[in-house]
Amino acid sequence: MSIKTQMNKEILSPKKLDDIDLELLRLLQANCNLTTKELADKVHLSPTPVFERIRQLEASGYILGYSALLNRKLLNHGFCVFCNIRLKKHSRNYIIHFKKAIKKIDEITECYNISGDYDFMLKIYVTDMEHYQDFVQNKLGTIESVGSLHSLFVLEEVKHLQGMNV
Repeated sequence: MSIKTQMNKEILSPKKLDDIDLELLRLLQANCNLTTKELADKVHLSPTPVFERIRQLEASGYILGYSALLNRKLLNHGFCVFCNIRLKKHSRNYIIHFKKAIKKIDEITECYNISGDYDFMLKIYVTDMEHYQDFVQNKLGTIESVGSLHSLFVLEEVKHLQGMNV
């Protein structure tokens, strides 16, 4: 069995998580820079089994990757907008075209296909209202499949968690 086949098989049938696995996930989600030794101290195991557990969690697909959280305000991208999109048509080609176009736009950090009155919900970060207006006219407005949009401007971020509660 090839390594790729073995990895795909592991991801399709993930291991059952115990309390230590869940605690490792919580700790890594809060700070992925913790060393194996620091993690081992926190879960009361030696470093070797902790290292192996983390590798299993990665191979099983529970851990998809690691990243740095950036301060958007300091980077001058602190203006957050949620934008609901309605497509012109619900044809396969329009949907595919829209998804491809959205993936190429840097200001869009998240895109969800949703149910209800709209087809997609976008999370967008820009510098200010002028940047957003330019973004709508020169980026979203150039996507052929977009029928209409509805913008919601974030006044205050009350709660923001990276990841999920495990």
